[in-house]
Amino acid sequence: MTHTLSRFILPFFVFFVSMFQAQEVDEAALDITNKKIDSLLNVAVKTISTSDYSSSVALLNRARDLATTVNNNKYIGITSHTLSKIYLQADDLVNASRENEKAISIQKTTTDTEGLGQSYITSSDIALRKGDYAKAEEYVTLASDQLTNKNRPQLLAKLYSNKGVILHSQKEYQKAIDQYDLAINQSRFSKNNYLLATNLSQKGKTLLLLDNLKEADLTIKEAQEISAQENFPEILQETYKTASEIAQKQNNDEEAAKQMMLYQDLQKELSPTQLVKILPIENNKAEEALISQNLTKDITREQQGRMQGKMLGKVLIISMVTILSLLILSLYKNNNLRAKANELLQAKNTELIIAKDNAEKASMVKAQFLSTITHELRTPMYAVTGLTHLLLSENPTEEQKKHLDSLKFSGEYLLSLINNILDLNKLEANKVEVEQTAFNLKKRIEDVLFALEKSAKDKGNNLNFEFDPDIPSELLGDPLMISQILINLVGNAVKFTRDGNVFVRVQKIKETNQNIALHFEIEDSGEGISKKKQKNIFQNFTQGSVAINRKFGGTGLGLSIVKNLLDLLNSKITLESTLGKGSKFSFDIEYNLSQLSAEEKNPHNIIYDVDYVALENRKILVVEDNKINQMITRKILEKNKMICDVADNGEIAVEKVRTGHFDLVLMDIHMPGISGIEATEQIRLFNKEIPILALTAVTIDENIDSFHEAGLNDIIPKPYKVEEFFQKIHNGLKKANALS
Repeated sequence: MTHTLSRFILPFFVFFVSMFQAQEVDEAALDITNKKIDSLLNVAVKTISTSDYSSSVALLNRARDLATTVNNNKYIGITSHTLSKIYLQADDLVNASRENEKAISIQKTTTDTEGLGQSYITSSDIALRKGDYAKAEEYVTLASDQLTNKNRPQLLAKLYSNKGVILHSQKEYQKAIDQYDLAINQSRFSKNNYLLATNLSQKGKTLLLLDNLKEADLTIKEAQEISAQENFPEILQETYKTASEIAQKQNNDEEAAKQMMLYQDLQKELSPTQLVKILPIENNKAEEALISQNLTKDITREQQGRMQGKMLGKVLIISMVTILSLLILSLYKNNNLRAKANELLQAKNTELIIAKDNAEKASMVKAQFLSTITHELRTPMYAVTGLTHLLLSENPTEEQKKHLDSLKFSGEYLLSLINNILDLNKLEANKVEVEQTAFNLKKRIEDVLFALEKSAKDKGNNLNFEFDPDIPSELLGDPLMISQILINLVGNAVKFTRDGNVFVRVQKIKETNQNIALHFEIEDSGEGISKKKQKNIFQNFTQGSVAINRKFGGTGLGLSIVKNLLDLLNSKITLESTLGKGSKFSFDIEYNLSQLSAEEKNPHNIIYDVDYVALENRKILVVEDNKINQMITRKILEKNKMICDVADNGEIAVEKVRTGHFDLVLMDIHMPGISGIEATEQIRLFNKEIPILALTAVTIDENIDSFHEAGLNDIIPKPYKVEEFFQKIHNGLKKANALS
């Protein structure tokens, strides 16, 4: 492959070098001649600016002769048009016409449309000087065709100006003023004060003819000011004359006389324009020979320079060929290696993509399974906890109460297990959000310790609480998260300690105007954890050992949930433990300090003291397809002297609400026929006011948006605490103004 590339590239570069050698000598002559023409044109422009028209004409003629020798039509057109402008400046209209016709004739053969447009404008200028307005209008039209879409404000200003003069001659005064305005705008844009002063002067004259004396006076004064500043005597002279005529029409004889005097004084100062004539040029053979000799020398020097450059170019090209050949060989080898590496990477990438897809599918299946199984477990748990509550409230015997307490404990333990599985599922799916609510941290911890106090006493443990008195009573954060963290950590400490002590310590680390950092410690004198097991203790379903699992029970989810919750709070948990001596878990959390309104302190409007008397005789519709759940909910409501009616499905519920009167509806979600969501949507079509609470075992966080969109006012998750159940009902009735 490399040999083939070399066989192709080397002949190509040899051919390239030979092409360099085949360049004709005429290029040097053409280049030097064009440079001479440029130089002559530049000198000619300088002599025009000093009004040395004779020298300008001679230089331009010489430039045109050189352009003719090399057939450079663009330069021929430029020189002829420039000669025409000089003759026009000197009022030599015959020579101006002749040179401009030459320019137009040659420019028609080139692509220089802009130059042709300028020549047509000059033709219109010549025609205007002759008073041939029809011919001038014809040339203006031709110029417009050539300069269409050309962004040359100076040329457009001249074009509009000539149109204005033509319209003025046709007594179309208002149209002429419109053209002068266009010319004035283009002149200002191009910053050409000569054209600006000219068009202002012409506009002033036309306004005078329309008897618009006020605007005419303002326009002429502006033209006078520019002409005086820029030293345009010819334009200034015209403005004095026009200003005198304006003053006469305004009956201001004094001003009219003053302007006329200025006009006459300036007229005396201006000498008559000297006509430039092209005299017959005699053949000066000596001068021509000298010019030819100098041009030949210049061409020879240019050729020698180019030959030296070509030799250097050859050396460089040969070097480049050698370097490129080596580079191509290196690139070829690198490409082969890269291609093999890419194939391996692509194969590995495909494997990783497949593995990633499989992992995502497995995670989705796991999430769906956990969501389904927790829902299915919650439904029978509702019957267990509900029936236990009912039996405990019916004055059981001491022996029955003992068994019912055991049943209640087992039910609460099973519900805790279900909630742990669900919490883990939500944490892994990143569906848990950190709330910012005002709460009393000390009270929260005391509630956790109170809930675990019985378990601690059963194991002979003492719960010790040390709380820094400098910590403010009110903090801003997520109270539920800290409760979950402490329930798991303190619960573990109680579970794995017997006849010992459990310490809960909270210490302030630092405090600012907005934030406070706290250090938490949960220490026990229990079993302890080995160094080996400490590495994996925070993973899902992990415990210290199989023996510990058999001895103390549990799922091993608590510490995993704690770690995930602390991650959400930007904190890390640390563990110090010695087998047989106990363990200490510690972490830091930063809370905000806030001054909140009463509504912000209690965003969910939770009622902690339910007025059960106010709930008496309230009529509640329970929509539930499960007969056991119907019975439990009815009994709980009727024990609190509330009137209860039952609907077995959504269709019956809709009809009962339509035809009867109810203070509140408890709506199950999963039912045969139409779901609780659909039933709620149908009720909302004819009753917007009645409170409807979802009494459901579905995963609340995943469905809360759809619940509210359907028109549900609140949600009671199954199974529930009876106090929470009545709090939700009380809230719903109060918001609907059904309670006084």
